Amino acid sequence: MAHDSNLPCDGDGVCMVCKTKPSENESLICKTCATPWHVNCLSAPPDSMSDAVNWECPDCSLPADVAVNQNAAASSSSSGDLIAAIRAIESDSSLTEQEKAKRRQELLSGGAKDSTADRVNPDNDVLNILDGSLNCSMCMQLPERPVTTPCGHNFCLKCFQKWIGQRKSTCANCRTPIPAKMASQPRINSALVIAIRMARTLRSGISGGTSKVAHFIHNQNRPDKAFTTERAKKTGKANACSGKIFVTIPGDHFGPISADNDPERNLGVLVGETWEDRFECRQWGAHFPHVAGIAGQSDYGAQSVALSGGYEDDEDHGEWFLYTGSGGRDLSGNKRTNKLQSFDQKFDKLNEALRVSCLKGYPVRVVRSHKEKRSSYAPDKGVRYDGVYRIEKCWRKAGKQGFKVCRYLFVRCDNEPAPWTSDDHGDRPRALPLIKELQGATDVTERKGAPAWDYNEEKSCWMWKKAPPPSRKPVQCENEDGTKARNVRPKRLAMSVKQRLLKEFSCLLCREVMNHPLTTPCAHNFCKACLEGAFAGQSFTRQRTCEGRRTLRAQKNIMKCPSCPTDISDFLQNPQINRELMNVIESLKRQIEEENAALSDDVDDGGLDGNDEVLPEEAVGTDKNVEDDKEGAQPVNETETKQTHKRKRSGNIDNVSPKKSIDKPDDVHNL
Repeated sequence: MAHDSNLPCDGDGVCMVCKTKPSENESLICKTCATPWHVNCLSAPPDSMSDAVNWECPDCSLPADVAVNQNAAASSSSSGDLIAAIRAIESDSSLTEQEKAKRRQELLSGGAKDSTADRVNPDNDVLNILDGSLNCSMCMQLPERPVTTPCGHNFCLKCFQKWIGQRKSTCANCRTPIPAKMASQPRINSALVIAIRMARTLRSGISGGTSKVAHFIHNQNRPDKAFTTERAKKTGKANACSGKIFVTIPGDHFGPISADNDPERNLGVLVGETWEDRFECRQWGAHFPHVAGIAGQSDYGAQSVALSGGYEDDEDHGEWFLYTGSGGRDLSGNKRTNKLQSFDQKFDKLNEALRVSCLKGYPVRVVRSHKEKRSSYAPDKGVRYDGVYRIEKCWRKAGKQGFKVCRYLFVRCDNEPAPWTSDDHGDRPRALPLIKELQGATDVTERKGAPAWDYNEEKSCWMWKKAPPPSRKPVQCENEDGTKARNVRPKRLAMSVKQRLLKEFSCLLCREVMNHPLTTPCAHNFCKACLEGAFAGQSFTRQRTCEGRRTLRAQKNIMKCPSCPTDISDFLQNPQINRELMNVIESLKRQIEEENAALSDDVDDGGLDGNDEVLPEEAVGTDKNVEDDKEGAQPVNETETKQTHKRKRSGNIDNVSPKKSIDKPDDVHNL
């Protein structure tokens, strides 16, 4: 080991001995561990330039005065093993430079793993694929709350905001200018969130965890929707009638909606589920009111709130946010909306309902709308369910418009991870944030007793510590006889983890895996051909004339994103392919092809038995079987007949003609 006076430079390049940052000429890099050292502070610096090239730091080199006793021999043996292990990592050509540095760090810190541990299961290298291609360009880790720039580089939301806060308007990686709107309102890339969470769930060994990721469930096959008359179509859904309520909860149900209250899907309302509008959100019970942002009763409590940008005083930080109550605006006469406040808000009606939930510690369901433009955590489109929160404090203060408003501190307390984080677990109890505006607040209300919804340390989950308040409304059942309807979901063919992960990188236009992916400033992902085809034939500018007499200044054409109203005309003039995302997609495709080729070899050798997993490619069949069916031929050999009987016994095909057995399986997005 190094002498007490021999210390390397820290992570910022500052010498730990003299506390100064040495220049490049005064720095020396160890050839074994690649650690920087200050030459002037070394007790035995190298004598010549040739020695400096092959120089080893005091931590990696063997002691010069090795004693002959047994303890010293054991120490030198362990040091030799360490150096041998480091040199074995350096000689491994299958590892990248970043992977080598990571393994060296693990080895020196005493937490080294077997180099073959991650290669036992082929699916376990999914996280390595993402870790090597989608890292944040600043902290070099998998991005937390990932933000993707139009030039195709990924950053953590905090790293991106810190970079923009330094008055820098270019990408930290390639110096491409960042659009001003994206710099002020960065959007989280939902596709990367789901992919990273799925890979981490696989690495942690939690079986079935990825099936709970429901960010892209939009219920396209719903039997009923909000009804709009032909006369009201021009004005949107102003005169619409709500569709069928698919859940069996009453209107005053507190807390999350479980699978027992979901006879349609038997899943419950999942965190991250997105709907087209507030009408569809009402059909699944996440937030029942069509217009109001608060659902509750003044003497009972509040069940849910919606963040839709109605008050400019709102402040959203994801896991916690400051919410402004209702009221204070003049809506007399025929005024439907009014953004100006004309009197103070009070703790009454819906505001009092929120205060009751604060005092009792009830969980409050929270939905976020795409209309909230000031928040980085708002969805790109529609309305999204973000789990349950608990109100910790409430108070009154003067708002930005000069009148007093009711303010509420919401803190997330859900057992499922948030849609913007790639964690595979839910929330843990956290310290309350420091709220500066409490210093001048009045009517401060804070819960004194134990909350009804709290964290259980033994079970490691959030649960009801006290009985939830009984409903004052009858439960509406689906069937006429009052029983719960339960639809049996059809059995679908199994998909590998890499195939499910590849489905997450689908284009929002063609719904296929992206080819030459583009990421817009509003964080939507498309194929390059699909996005350019959507605006084919349109020019970026429009020439204008004044009744043919003279030419006016050309006007810019507005080109809206196919998934949101954001103008992407500047991005379309020079679209940059997301190379990092394309490398991940190509790696996944290549590994899936290799696995399918290996599996097809097993089938040819007769090694596939009734317990093996059948992938969709094998269930479809081959071109030769199609030609045989067209000719009306019988199975050509005994092996094919046995495999057909096996599929019949497992329920994959019915007892029908051979031609029908080659049809492709149904949609597999919900697996």
